[in-house]
Amino acid sequence: MKYFITLIALLWLQSTFAQAFSGKGDVKFQVGANFQNNGTGIMGSLDFGVGENISLGVASTYLLGVEKITDLEGNEEPFAKFEDRFDFRARFNANLGNVINVDENFDVYPGLYASLKNFGAHLGARYFFTSGFGVFTEVSIPISKYNTDSLTPAEKLHNQVSFNVGASFNI
Repeated sequence: MKYFITLIALLWLQSTFAQAFSGKGDVKFQVGANFQNNGTGIMGSLDFGVGENISLGVASTYLLGVEKITDLEGNEEPFAKFEDRFDFRARFNANLGNVINVDENFDVYPGLYASLKNFGAHLGARYFFTSGFGVFTEVSIPISKYNTDSLTPAEKLHNQVSFNVGASFNI
């Protein structure tokens, strides 16, 4: 019983040190699912704290499940090639958790990104249960698409509103 109480006390004490964003030198890794029209996939991001409320990072998404089309011979195949399914982004975040001050384990981070497909904005939130593990959610919207012509269904991938949800880790 003594060991059990000690273990519970240590876990509770450890959870009080969990922080969603601690400023300069903070490193966050996130991995999760990406949802958008005509496709679902996986995403990952890595953010580096460069100031009290500023982080810079990279993010990438690859769509695994895309709708299929039927070709002239009656065969079903995905309408999107690798270059349409993949996107890579450089991103800037303004980490506002300590400004909003809801909970020290909670962070809200609006930001901007430049990707292989467009320039856009995102709004995310993460909550850490322990000092190393939490959950996140993010929504991204394109502001300016690099291709200004009418987009094919494959080119619309990553050029539309997308939603991400997953796990966040403190590194």
